[in-house]
Amino acid sequence: MLHRPRALQPQLVSVGRMDRCCVSSATLISLRFPYTFTVVFKIFQPNWRQALRCSVTANPTDVKLGELLLADVLNAPGVWVEPPNVRRGGESGVLRVELGGLTFYKKQQVGHVYRSLRHPFGHPTVAREAKAVRAATALGVGTPELVYSHIHKHQGEWQAVMVTAALEGYVSLEDFRARQLEKTLGHHRYLEILEAYGRALGKLNLGKWQHGCLYLKHVFVDFRAPGVAVALLDLEKARKRFSAKQAARHDLRQVKRRSGWDGEEWGAFCRGYRHSFGTKADVLL
Repeated sequence: MLHRPRALQPQLVSVGRMDRCCVSSATLISLRFPYTFTVVFKIFQPNWRQALRCSVTANPTDVKLGELLLADVLNAPGVWVEPPNVRRGGESGVLRVELGGLTFYKKQQVGHVYRSLRHPFGHPTVAREAKAVRAATALGVGTPELVYSHIHKHQGEWQAVMVTAALEGYVSLEDFRARQLEKTLGHHRYLEILEAYGRALGKLNLGKWQHGCLYLKHVFVDFRAPGVAVALLDLEKARKRFSAKQAARHDLRQVKRRSGWDGEEWGAFCRGYRHSFGTKADVLL
């Protein structure tokens, strides 16, 4: 049961039935509260065995929806930035939605699952990704702001949707290299950016979380301020490991293999990583 102060009366929004466009049929609580909160509720299907425990995460302090309702974002048309592709036995794609001067990314999936000991018959990858985003945020690691996530089984098939806010002012390290921004910012500033990336990944790994898909296109940086803000994207393959060393060993191998850095660049990244992970990182770097 959801308990809330009597003074707060959230508006209930009924959204259309979920189909291959992955629009949720759940009754949602619109983002009208002045503080961050998580609502946990149960959706009961006609067959009680299919009852699912779902969660809605809303953070209106950081995601400024203005007069928009969550239903507006879920039902709005968009432009495919990742057209639906068939993999993992299902379909997955990402839409960019521009509404009310704001930009969101809406991931929609049908039958797109992963399998594990806990879920041998498959579970939506959106559920795993949303969990990883929340964990990263709790660890102080930047990610796109999670606006909404929901999974639902319709006629025996998993369907899922996840909405995140756009990262305004950020650029991926892949684009950074392609646009040769190092020449504009200077080499010293570029090394500061790599060091900030190391600090962010060190925090994630120290919390025993493994990203699992570390390409430069999944690392976004905002260097407009004196410091550097880092956000890690595509946490679909992220998972928690038994130890921080396990998480670190896997991710560091990926970074070294996929970055294409020289010794000085790798050294800057390692300085940041040690700062967050501690001296135990020395045997891993």
